[in-house]
Amino acid sequence: MRTTTLTMVALASTLGLSAGAASAEELRIITWGGYAPDEVVAAFEEQTGIDVQITLSNNEDMISKLRATGGAGFDLAQPSQDRIVGVQRQFNVYKPVDYSRLETANLQASMIEATQQATELDGNYYGVPAVWGTSGLIVHDSVKDIVTDYTDLCHDEVAGQVSYRLKRPTLMGFAFSMGLDPFAAYQDQDAYGEILSQVEEKLIDCKANVKTYWTGGDQLLSLLRTGEVKAAMAWDAGGWKLNAEDPAINFVAPESGALGWIDTFAIPRRSENEDAAYQWINFVMQPEIAAKITNASGNFTASKGADEFVDADLRDAYRASFDDDAIDNIKWYPPVPPGLEAAEGQVLDRVQAAK
Repeated sequence: MRTTTLTMVALASTLGLSAGAASAEELRIITWGGYAPDEVVAAFEEQTGIDVQITLSNNEDMISKLRATGGAGFDLAQPSQDRIVGVQRQFNVYKPVDYSRLETANLQASMIEATQQATELDGNYYGVPAVWGTSGLIVHDSVKDIVTDYTDLCHDEVAGQVSYRLKRPTLMGFAFSMGLDPFAAYQDQDAYGEILSQVEEKLIDCKANVKTYWTGGDQLLSLLRTGEVKAAMAWDAGGWKLNAEDPAINFVAPESGALGWIDTFAIPRRSENEDAAYQWINFVMQPEIAAKITNASGNFTASKGADEFVDADLRDAYRASFDDDAIDNIKWYPPVPPGLEAAEGQVLDRVQAAK
């Protein structure tokens, strides 16, 4: 993993400092690539006079750094919503979010609710929704009336023309498409095991339809570009990329709901500039600013109305995939209890080995 630190010093005229005077205030953010574009950093610095340092990272690296320092070294972090509660319970590296300091009118209500549910611990919330994405279906127009949900990949009409990964999102998607709710069963091992058994049987029955189980994004995009695969379970950003190349290929939010992840804003426990962290959150969740993050990262944000300002091709593809009902129907990943992923891995191994 490559970690890059960008430091930009702006004039602090908005704080009444003399022209050219450097701000003494600093905001240190650890985040993902594309989530803090240079132009956004520069605009924030110019407006606030606060120097911003960006460290690029990922979930595992964020956890490692914050664990090693007891929550010091950064003023704002952006872990995924399902990687907060367990880390906080074990290592105590975050502090509760004060929602009264946030301009929540700029945020999608359904994403606030999902993030609060996923990051609640002992009556406190530890995350704010920031950037999100989903798994769903990438479908060619020639089969769009056949494939509208995950289990439709098993229809005879698309035999030999479908692809998906043998990973946990496929288990979750097929479960929801079968009318089951795996997330609701997370805390009941027996009930979850029964859901996995039903999904395993369905995936084994579906094997004859599968052209190949894709393992990498480039591989899948190639299969869809050449027409070898007409329908697949995959990420929205990949579908929108293909749509820009070929309007006959679209990302579709499944009828049972796309599977959603949210990368959050979280406040490290030993943040030295908590006020600046809240200023940053409120600044970047303004629709016009949030659109710059989408244009840089390819992923949409929790900012309400930001799609109005996104690059036209990406905006139109997004709107074709998600209306308000599809947004509200997203199944957001909750934290995974210990032991579940091991059981899921055994199911996927049996599906892979089945004849």
